[in-house]
Amino acid sequence: MSHHPQHTGAPAVLTALVVDDSAAARHRISTLLILGGWRVHEAAGMDAALRLAAAVDPDLVVTDMVMRSGRGTSLMRRLRENGSRARFVVTAAARTQQVRALAASAGAVACLAKPVDPRLFVDVMKGLTPAGTTEVPTAPAAEPETSQRAEEMYASALPHRLAAIVAAARAGDAAGVAGTAELLAAVSAQVGHADVAAVSTALGRDARRGVVPQGRLMELVRVCSRAEGRRFADVAPA
Repeated sequence: MSHHPQHTGAPAVLTALVVDDSAAARHRISTLLILGGWRVHEAAGMDAALRLAAAVDPDLVVTDMVMRSGRGTSLMRRLRENGSRARFVVTAAARTQQVRALAASAGAVACLAKPVDPRLFVDVMKGLTPAGTTEVPTAPAAEPETSQRAEEMYASALPHRLAAIVAAARAGDAAGVAGTAELLAAVSAQVGHADVAAVSTALGRDARRGVVPQGRLMELVRVCSRAEGRRFADVAPA
């Protein structure tokens, strides 16, 4: 099983498999993992997940609890039967005590509510250790090309994330502002844009209280412009 870390001195790039019927949910998790240095594969259901797992031997599987093709607990048990040594994380729209117990009994190390809070997800990743190792599998020592790829992804997505935040603010959707701002904060922190992360975190905190200050939105546009060396006049709040 060559994908699992070995003590050879050189850090391995860890592999994750993200399983969910929802493309948006998969993208949310995959973005955080990729920016953390993981190699990520996605599957839209149990059958695809089993095929991919056999091919790539993931170190981590993040699966939805309830999918059209079956339950995440069934997927985890099938993977174990097939010899997988991956760590499992479950996401669930209804994170009840019963769901958490079912996830734990199937071998999950964490059960997270959907939509996944990016800050909580990053914290969970920091606390995970692959079986048989003593290293924390978050952002393995980034190679130059990995860092460059993460920065390129960040720069490409930044205008869209800003536009989504501003659109939600204009629509009076404080929850939408909070969720998008928190995701931006998490990915900004991972790629080293601390100023964007700080303002996004503050905006998300305001939005969770039902308030979206115009001044905070303008501040976010300014720090994003500085981060990428360009102006975002087309997404600035009116």
